Amino acid sequence: MSAEAKTVLLVDDAPANLHVVNSILKSTYKIQIATSGEKALKLANQSPAPDLILLDVMMPEMDGYEVCSRLKSAADTRDIPVIFLTGQTETDDETKGFEVGAVDYIHKPFSPAVVKARVHTHLVLRGIREQLASQLLTIQHEMETAREIQLSILPREIPAIQGLDIAARYIPMTSVAGDFYDFIQIDEKRIGVLVADVSGHGMPAALISSMLKIALAAQTSCAFDPARVLTGLNQALYGKFQGHFVTAAYVLIDTGKQTLRYAGAGHPPLIVWDNSAGETRELVENGLFLGFFPDAAYTSVEIPFREGDWSVLYTDGIPETTNRSDEQFGGDRFKLVLQSHHDRSVGQFVDGVLDELSRWSDTASGREPEDDITLLAVHFNSEKRS
Repeated sequence: MSAEAKTVLLVDDAPANLHVVNSILKSTYKIQIATSGEKALKLANQSPAPDLILLDVMMPEMDGYEVCSRLKSAADTRDIPVIFLTGQTETDDETKGFEVGAVDYIHKPFSPAVVKARVHTHLVLRGIREQLASQLLTIQHEMETAREIQLSILPREIPAIQGLDIAARYIPMTSVAGDFYDFIQIDEKRIGVLVADVSGHGMPAALISSMLKIALAAQTSCAFDPARVLTGLNQALYGKFQGHFVTAAYVLIDTGKQTLRYAGAGHPPLIVWDNSAGETRELVENGLFLGFFPDAAYTSVEIPFREGDWSVLYTDGIPETTNRSDEQFGGDRFKLVLQSHHDRSVGQFVDGVLDELSRWSDTASGREPEDDITLLAVHFNSEKRS
């Protein structure tokens, strides 16, 4: 027997059975013996706990089914594999054993080869499960660290531009995601806003979105020109990754001129609420998505942006969210929500949209989200000016 031999707890009220099984296993494992269910529970809860339990089904006072149920209901013992020892061969009896948490059965009379094989197999499986659990815990810790790092690249606060109310919400599908938004404040009257979406999910998309942070910072000198910003981002990203691409929208808002200039790169259209006309419209000025074509060219379009107007940037996780009937939320429904919420504050607006989306997709009942979601709304509110 090795110094690191596993401990097997043998539970049976029949001395003959204890003697047979003990003689089969004693040269390989440390054997603990209990002659009752109560004694078995006491030994199982001692430290160190047994690595596996061989448990007789038919015992007085407390049978094996009840012992197993108690073991599986306790946090300290639920992971110990239990193999039932039984002379019964009925399917219903075995089914009951598996229902209370047993991993296997060994039938009487005992075959030494079968006993050794079953015990060895389930000890190996337990070791594999513990190793996988440890690896999963490490991955979870690493993903949490990655999530914290990714959140740190998002703006800590929204820049203050007199006359503009801005709110943003970022909801990753998993711990880390490929959506990204950021601002370039040019001066007290002009601000550039970027919203981007990396194809795919998880760590690769998150790493690319972190590259966007650096690439956008390098566009400060041309932040007043959305087409040049997207061109610069494309050149910075091209050749840096394979199998992914980035869609993006960049808006320059000038409160002095009361204008909005917009350029897109394969991104969903900008939605604008024209307060004076009382209607919404989509603004599309799209070039090719970023990071895939070295010579992609972009153009921008300029429109007036006046008191009471809204502009909404978002990623495709919003219009492509489906309900339980597999129907998409869609752009038209999104615009209707904007129309019905335009008299709210900007924070109430973005939260209201996400509430509508949650009801549509039924995520409140535990339905998993289908994509990352970023929503950024800008309200021109000149009444705040001094």
